[in-house]
Amino acid sequence: MRHRLWAVAGGAAALTLLTATGAHAEGEGDIRVTKAVVNHGKNVIVGTTKAVEYPIAITIKDDSGVKGLTRVSTINTSSAEGGGFAEWIGTKCVETTSTTSVCTATMRITPAWIPGYSDTDSNRAAGEWQVNATVKANDGDYWISDRIALYKVKRASRLTTDATPEPVAKGSSLTVNGKLTRANWENLKYHGYTEQSVKLQFRPAGGAHYSTVKTVKTGAHGKLSTKVTVTSAGSWRWYFPGTTTTARVVSAGDAVALKQG
Repeated sequence: MRHRLWAVAGGAAALTLLTATGAHAEGEGDIRVTKAVVNHGKNVIVGTTKAVEYPIAITIKDDSGVKGLTRVSTINTSSAEGGGFAEWIGTKCVETTSTTSVCTATMRITPAWIPGYSDTDSNRAAGEWQVNATVKANDGDYWISDRIALYKVKRASRLTTDATPEPVAKGSSLTVNGKLTRANWENLKYHGYTEQSVKLQFRPAGGAHYSTVKTVKTGAHGKLSTKVTVTSAGSWRWYFPGTTTTARVVSAGDAVALKQG
């Protein structure tokens, strides 16, 4: 089947998507949103400097054919948390049948804009977001839908590992330090993330996988430190599984050899 492609210019501020089930909607005619997918089903991770672009794929159906999107917007599901700092920069629609099209809106979040979107703390906008959209058919039918998709916008995180001493004698103690930080959307810097559970993992030399040795909580300024008894050479790393507002992150491994003789 040959798919017809057209482009629709974006101009309003916008973000990502939800399922049509349970969404509030109103309009005229039989046009409907039947599916919505944000960022291929993945979280949107935003740091402090780099602009992030991601797609919102909306499947639309009408017996006369689909004309396109006339509005796309997205905010935190809690209106008190705000948001709305994603920019709708364009849309491409693909006609899959005579009655159905998939319109993919491209969104962009520019970190430098985020601090100005809240009178309190822009970091509160991290978490669950919803997508709202207005769709239009060739025969003039239109449909205004809220919460057609849900997804997570999370603050980026960083994690380091440093094991000492290197090399180390078999059976002796090794100290593994690290630091967990996350993006602060108020001042666009990374700050220590305290009181978070982080897993210390080990992979023996020549091994294919890491396994968890213990779980440690971050202290002041997101710092991590623990001692382990070394039985073999290998690599050590920290793993943070993430939260509802902060992205998961795995540090680079620090390889530690055994002393010879």
